[in-house]
Amino acid sequence: MRDLAIRLPNRIDALALFGETLGRAGVSVEGGGMFTVDGQRIAHFLVEDGAAARAALEAAGLEIVWDREVLVQRLAQEVPGQLGAITRRMADAGVNIEILYSDHANQLILVVDDIERGRQVSEAWMRERATR
Repeated sequence: MRDLAIRLPNRIDALALFGETLGRAGVSVEGGGMFTVDGQRIAHFLVEDGAAARAALEAAGLEIVWDREVLVQRLAQEVPGQLGAITRRMADAGVNIEILYSDHANQLILVVDDIERGRQVSEAWMRERATR
């Protein structure tokens, strides 16, 4: 899975253009969101085929800020403190979480500065969860 960061134009149909473009390219959006800060619209969306999404969006004139691999984590939703526990583990391992959101399957999506170290933390978390 890939996180695409897209700088969207500050116009009323920007999200429609984004969604229609991916739809025509046959790319499904698996999660994400858009945020406007100081007039700048940055969207982060999760896709399986980053190359196809990137090509379609660039052809439509949209600016791709990045296309990065993500960590996908399942939290025990019924257990309070899960977000704090997994993010503390990442921090203690020296992994900086740059983007965090949920996908359509209620999984936690993490974009981190060190994907290899983050993957080690994520995999250890999942192994421990499986043994509980």
